Amino acid sequence: MPEGHTIHRIAADHTRDFVGQTLQASSPQGRFTAGARILNGRQLISVDALGKHLFYDWDGKTLHIHLGLYGKFRRHKSPPPEPRGQVRLRVIGDEKSFDLNGPTACELLSKSKVKALRDRLGVDPLRDDADPDKAWQRISRSRSPIGTLLMNQSVIAGVGNVYRSEVLHLLNIHPERKSNTLSRTEFDGLWKLIVDLLQIGK
Repeated sequence: MPEGHTIHRIAADHTRDFVGQTLQASSPQGRFTAGARILNGRQLISVDALGKHLFYDWDGKTLHIHLGLYGKFRRHKSPPPEPRGQVRLRVIGDEKSFDLNGPTACELLSKSKVKALRDRLGVDPLRDDADPDKAWQRISRSRSPIGTLLMNQSVIAGVGNVYRSEVLHLLNIHPERKSNTLSRTEFDGLWKLIVDLLQIGK
């Protein structure tokens, strides 16, 4: 499953290639036909990443995408080639296009559902508005192993198994250590390393 840095990179690429354009949208596979029909001919206003989730503001309609284990984007020049595989969503812009295959989620959400989803997610280390104190409050009160808690997307959004393992190894923190035994100094070092590693990957 892609970790947060990959999702932020996709958001940056799609912002560069599609934001501000009136786009064509379709669902060659047929599983998102109704949603694609609503998006077709609308202007894409913004693309935002939070943890492992993508949010596309499509002129008042919010498209939520979560790639999960098998989802992936294929980028093309416009006009794109014939769809390959089970393409859930095809988006065609002025010069670039993309196909989305196999996502866990590809759905239009109301404002209230977007807010509910975002409220469930933890702090994203790659966002400018990230508040590490919120993550510290959860970690410092929990008896769960720190290796488990770092994978909990409601605590820190975007960290997956690869970065969890790398960070704990570099800091010599055992993954089974209870989270509430970490000092604030240890947490600050952990947070900084997560940010640094994800930034490099981004």
